[in-house]
Amino acid sequence: MKKVIPVVIAIALIIIVFALSFGKGLYEKYSYGHDYADLNDYFEIFAKDDVPIILQNEKYGKNAKLYDGNLYFEREIIEELFTERFYLDTNEGLLLFSTPSTTYESPVDGKMMTDVKTGESKDYGYVISYIKNDKLYIAADYIKQFVNFSYEVFDDPHRVQVYTEWGTRTVATIKSDTQVRRKGGVKSEILCDISEGTTVEIIEPMDEWTKVKTDDCFIGYVENFRLKDERTDTLTPVSDAAKEEFHYLTRDHKINLTWHNIEFAMGGSELRSAVAATKALNVISPTWYWLVDNEGSFTHVANTDYTAAAHDMGLEVWALISDFHTGVEIDDYEILSYTSKRRNLVNELVASVLSYGADGINVDFEYVTSQCADHYVQFIRELAIACHENGLVISVDNYVPTEYTAHYNRHSQGEFVDYIIIMGYDEHYKGSPEAGSVSSIPWMQKGIETTVNLVPKERVINAVPFYTRVWKTEGEDLSSEAVTMQVSQDFLKRNGIETKWDESTYQNYGEATIGGVFYQVWMEDKDSLEVRLNVMKQAGVAGVASWKLGQETPDIWDSIEVYMNQ
Repeated sequence: MKKVIPVVIAIALIIIVFALSFGKGLYEKYSYGHDYADLNDYFEIFAKDDVPIILQNEKYGKNAKLYDGNLYFEREIIEELFTERFYLDTNEGLLLFSTPSTTYESPVDGKMMTDVKTGESKDYGYVISYIKNDKLYIAADYIKQFVNFSYEVFDDPHRVQVYTEWGTRTVATIKSDTQVRRKGGVKSEILCDISEGTTVEIIEPMDEWTKVKTDDCFIGYVENFRLKDERTDTLTPVSDAAKEEFHYLTRDHKINLTWHNIEFAMGGSELRSAVAATKALNVISPTWYWLVDNEGSFTHVANTDYTAAAHDMGLEVWALISDFHTGVEIDDYEILSYTSKRRNLVNELVASVLSYGADGINVDFEYVTSQCADHYVQFIRELAIACHENGLVISVDNYVPTEYTAHYNRHSQGEFVDYIIIMGYDEHYKGSPEAGSVSSIPWMQKGIETTVNLVPKERVINAVPFYTRVWKTEGEDLSSEAVTMQVSQDFLKRNGIETKWDESTYQNYGEATIGGVFYQVWMEDKDSLEVRLNVMKQAGVAGVASWKLGQETPDIWDSIEVYMNQ
């Protein structure tokens, strides 16, 4: 017996040690962790003035800034979340915001805002905008004057809840005191303690844990049994910003516009002669104005006799201004990036157009670079405001959309102008690396479809070419010449070149080798035009434009008249 007792004791001790060890393992595995998360790491705070953004119920991934006790958003964030309409003039140190009826102006680092139209100023008592490390920051409270959103800043650490959309959400009540953890698990780091009776937003329920957001912007996990009274909550929309109402000077009929390319002043008799063969025409756009220097000065060949004759024939006159002219080199950036130059150009142009009795302005700026894009769009906004204030229609010519011309920002243009005109030609142009159509139908159709996704179709006009190109290949050399419809037909007839219908372009195509030179022609004619007009009819756009008057054959107008009457 004496020998058995020590063995029993040893076995008991082993059992006790094993039990303690096993129990400790279970405790370590299933007991709650007490480590708190590094909130600077969790919120991704990198600088003292960083204020991480919680957008709706997600971490946005970018930070706002605190400056002199006020919240500021960087321009990139503003454009992503709120509006693209804030404009910075770095040359003159100005921040602008345009509404349908006026532009508000404030100096960078300043507290005053001025209504450009009325001249009235307001002191906001805080810096409206500032620039740091070449980035523009604008006060949240100033943005809220123009855009509806809500924000609330919390401390320790700083963070901001932002809402840009409102609707219903699912919420629940915390049943007993607990913690919100970084991940779903009892050992996960604690983000915050949360008390019984607190309401949380349900983001994603799971088997044992639920992803939630607290009212003070912690997004993490709580155990399912800690939640009760799940229900639907409705957020109250914010409507503090002044309501904007855009009014467009669109017509209640289709537009049939043709551009009248002129280099010198023409009177009524010349106009009557030029449009004698047209049918169903209701807008003439003469190339009256063009820029002549980098101060925004322009010259013109406008004529009141021309306008009077147009009106007598029932035609509106939309005077065209361009950024190009033979022998004149213009840098759009040097003009449009200065508010004073833009403002002078707008005022002088509108005054001149009104003095000659025209009905609208057609903008044809074809050399806008990506560097100049913001300045160009602001010019369009300011010109549209001035036009509408004076009863002038404003239309803007745009290339067929491509990735290379996306910076023209047709959507932002379309917010302000009455009509966007697609220049539905130059698919292949002088200098193209390969021969091809001036405007194949599928290419034109894609241009329309892309544009009407950015601008309402009721304010989109598609322009068709009245010219074609005769392509010539001599050895390795490729060249082309733009010719009128009649000249292209005469070329084919003179050289005995027969055409056949090309199903890829929906045009009559002809080719021939003459004297060792290979010629190709994709015809612009009545056949191709009728296909174009049918595409436009199906798309429901606002009308047709044509470049340019005098290059067409008379039968073209019969087809356009049918389209106009459909």
